[in-house]
Amino acid sequence: MTSSDKPGTAADAPAETAAPAGTAGATPVAARDWATAASDPQYRAAVVDLLGALAYGELAAFERLAEDAKLAPTLADKAELAKMASAEFHHFERLRDRLAEIGEEPTGAMEPFVAAYDGFHKQTDPSDWLEGLVKAYVGDSIASDFYREVAARLDTDTRELVLAVLDDTGHAGFAVEKVRAAIDADPRVGGRLALWARRLMGEALSQSQRVVADRDALSTMLVGGVADGFDLAEVGKMFSRITEAHTKRMAALGLAA
Repeated sequence: MTSSDKPGTAADAPAETAAPAGTAGATPVAARDWATAASDPQYRAAVVDLLGALAYGELAAFERLAEDAKLAPTLADKAELAKMASAEFHHFERLRDRLAEIGEEPTGAMEPFVAAYDGFHKQTDPSDWLEGLVKAYVGDSIASDFYREVAARLDTDTRELVLAVLDDTGHAGFAVEKVRAAIDADPRVGGRLALWARRLMGEALSQSQRVVADRDALSTMLVGGVADGFDLAEVGKMFSRITEAHTKRMAALGLAA
């Protein structure tokens, strides 16, 4: 996954000290290791869902970047995208191996999220090189912001892995450089790409909300019960922060949000 300036999110702040619902006085999840936290079957199920969603997202990102490389205008651009695709596949391998390590079948963990990811990519198929760059930059960054928010409430072992696979693969700076250069060369490009980025934002938020709603363990993690600090009001604040970060990234691209 990629991200840009990694705006401050819950993942950057100290973990909440409140205990999960029903465990007054217990050590908060964010302060436990995996072995301890996973003794709660609902928490374990939520983490398996989270890792499955991330793993398929990384695999889909690898496939998309490999396809986008075909649209690259120069050999240098093609090579740059191929390098980024390789990094995404490495992230996928880490998540796949972690699922196997904790006794879960990786493809089974990913399967529930295939339709949502594939649906998003089908609805947002770029028509050219620049739209592909904006999609990777905007779409992946929205997903990264969401997972960083969740990561702040995960056990220490899972949080470390999630944050590691969210590291920028280099696409952020590359996309900004290429898109701004294209707009400088032809300012009319900016209006088209701004509309495209708004569409991406809407589709990404819609798909993420649909996935969470369909997975009981994940939704419980977000609204409270198996992880620390989230309630319905906090979920609203979280999506507000994600929207604010999107606005900053649009500005970095030279586009109106």
